[in-house]
Amino acid sequence: MLRKGRMPVLLSAALLVFASAEVSAEMTLTVQTSTQSGGYSFQYLNEHWIPKLPEMTGGKVAVELTPIKSIVPRSETPEAVAAGVLGGDLTSIAYFSGRNPAFAILGDLIAGYDSPAQVQEFCREGGGAEALQTLWDATLPGMIQVIGCGAVSKEALVSKVPVRGLDDLKGLKIRSPEGLAATVFRAAGASPANIPFSEVFTSLEKGVVDAADASAYVNNDKNGFHQIAKYPLYPGIHSMAVHQFTVSKATWDKLSPDTRSGMVDWYYAAYADLLKALDEQDKVLVARDIADPNIEVIDWPQADRDRFRAIAVKAWQDTAAKSPEAGAALAAHLAFMKSRGLLK
Repeated sequence: MLRKGRMPVLLSAALLVFASAEVSAEMTLTVQTSTQSGGYSFQYLNEHWIPKLPEMTGGKVAVELTPIKSIVPRSETPEAVAAGVLGGDLTSIAYFSGRNPAFAILGDLIAGYDSPAQVQEFCREGGGAEALQTLWDATLPGMIQVIGCGAVSKEALVSKVPVRGLDDLKGLKIRSPEGLAATVFRAAGASPANIPFSEVFTSLEKGVVDAADASAYVNNDKNGFHQIAKYPLYPGIHSMAVHQFTVSKATWDKLSPDTRSGMVDWYYAAYADLLKALDEQDKVLVARDIADPNIEVIDWPQADRDRFRAIAVKAWQDTAAKSPEAGAALAAHLAFMKSRGLLK
């Protein structure tokens, strides 16, 4: 739960340390993210998109981004938003999976999509944002307004051994967080182990695991994983974290229809641009590594990706059966995926 006694001090400190470029707007929202302050996404949004929000809302709204856990623990941002401790959150939906399995389905449909652009389309045009809003209305009634949701990168699996297709997952010792990802890997024949991200490097180095569900290619490279795991999979085959951008209902109700539309347009434009920027960074690194005789960058054939998705469907269905909201969330995904030919 929120520790309210220390909130004013923490909030003041965060505003001093993490204030973005100067903006002029009638309302400035402090928004906690799920990224580190030194992360590429955090810096890119601050440099390129935070200054644009006042203009896109007619001078009504600005935001100041703060890093993960800078004001409240990462799983407590919704209550902080509802209470006015935070102006909003821009964070991973999967952090709330313990509240309802529907958050796991909307937060990362493992092996579901081929690209983050498809997830962004699902959120904006395919019913994803509406499904998330319905879920928050059931979880914290009348407290949270979803502005948008989307993914910006697909995680690139790192491996010390060649994993050139679905059959190579059998017997593979792989670092994976518990939940939907571990369920899917286990169903494919792998042996998932729940290891903290901070221990991925040493676990690979010491042979505790053969591969790791870690992060996007650029982040894996930054963490030095490719120094010891020389068979990266790119594009990735599994995880694509979906983020939400929310404010409180009380804040939303104060805004005009034009201001609301401006915030929605700003979010989706920012995330589309961030997706493109991250993709370009990944491709530069992948091209470098393809030219390195000591690294083999593996791209699974589409047939293996389709077989992996078919295995994942059963895990999705098992998770969806755990709550009515989870069932509705999966139904929204499936309707969109079938409309785009991702599933029959």
